Amino acid sequence: MPIIIAGVKIPDSSMAKAATELVRDTETDLLYHHSRRVFLFGALTGDRKGLSYDAELLYIGAMFHDMGLMDSHASETERFEVDGANAAREFLSAYDISERDVDDVWDSIALHTTPGIPQYKRPTVALVTAGVEMDVLGIGYDDFTDEQREEVCACHPRGLKFKHGILSSFCMGTIRKPETTFGNVKADVLSKMDPTYRRVDFADLILQSMWES
Repeated sequence: MPIIIAGVKIPDSSMAKAATELVRDTETDLLYHHSRRVFLFGALTGDRKGLSYDAELLYIGAMFHDMGLMDSHASETERFEVDGANAAREFLSAYDISERDVDDVWDSIALHTTPGIPQYKRPTVALVTAGVEMDVLGIGYDDFTDEQREEVCACHPRGLKFKHGILSSFCMGTIRKPETTFGNVKADVLSKMDPTYRRVDFADLILQSMWES
């Protein structure tokens, strides 16, 4: 695997290498390659926008952002994004990382499926979501050159069925705790893929609350 992909240097510190090994051993091939693409697209976005960001923190956020989809890191009650954020926090506790930087990594993972907020946060948070949105939704697709997209995907292939594969991953990571999809985009995933799922309606919660008026 090349050290530099599409002009972006992959972090190679002991912490970054340990994160890569952990994610490679824990996640599916689809999620591992997706996570690396998220880092690369996030870094390219930061470079294009002239943002000053910590590549290692961005890398950890990108690599752990879907860790909560895996059974080994999934809680019974938390959103998978929170599970992934907690896994990253635990991992970072073994290294000399400031609490503010740990919080940024945590937020970058916990907020990556909450549109409209991350872009106003510090670069680690904003760029993890930018990378996710590019790789999953194609947001900002034309902001990258053909060469950048092709090199990223040559090193970390999407495969022919990535769109369906990522939806299946989201589904399997949430189907056992459907209550965690309330108020976030995973409700759309279960609505499409689980015939037994019933979406909680926010307006109904207000109207059916214990208050008389």
